[in-house]
Amino acid sequence: MRSVQRTRRAESRSDLRDAVTISVAVGVVGVSFGALAPAAGLSPAMTMAMSALVFAGGAQLLVTGVLAAGGGIWAAVAAGLVLNLRHLPFGLALARHVGGGWSRVPAAHVITDESTAFVLARTTGSEGRARRAFWTLGVIKYGCWQLGTAGGLLLGAVVPDPSAFGLDAAFPAALLAMLVPMLRRIDAVRVAGAAAAVSLACAPFLPAGVPVLAGLLGAGAAGRPAEEPVPGGGR
Repeated sequence: MRSVQRTRRAESRSDLRDAVTISVAVGVVGVSFGALAPAAGLSPAMTMAMSALVFAGGAQLLVTGVLAAGGGIWAAVAAGLVLNLRHLPFGLALARHVGGGWSRVPAAHVITDESTAFVLARTTGSEGRARRAFWTLGVIKYGCWQLGTAGGLLLGAVVPDPSAFGLDAAFPAALLAMLVPMLRRIDAVRVAGAAAAVSLACAPFLPAGVPVLAGLLGAGAAGRPAEEPVPGGGR
């Protein structure tokens, strides 16, 4: 019994340390969002409300970027919604690790790319470890995102051009840091390459925000499994 307790305490300390590290990094991205959102026409209240109610860094920065580039609100919303469709398989993968009943309502709100990878890497170990890891990261990361957004708003109020400090590159850098480890299989490289190629090709001709949607279509086409040949050459 003592051995089990020691193992659980060691796991909890390790998971807490990793959760804090991830959350601080996410908070830094939140600073970039808070600093750049006013340039897209969002008021401080709207910016904080978006972070509290949406809590999706990729979608928030994508929407902000589309608006700042002159894109329409519907293009921005559509781009954000399409980007967040990836949360559907995330929810399916995490469903048995977050608890049941009404606890799934707040759980759905704090599911992110990081929490999915964090939890699925902790499905082995002591009983309930994955669930504890999910809520530990979810609560800490949510708080860091709000603090980062508020800090970014304060920074943006005193710095005329936040992009001069490279804050506009914070999210792409964080996104690349998450994506690069995933590009170990040739099919993942093919899908990512197709999405990038289509987006870049469409950028000079389509309104802001639309090339992102076109890139997703390219990724979907590249990700389709090849048809297996039918034995005997039949159909």
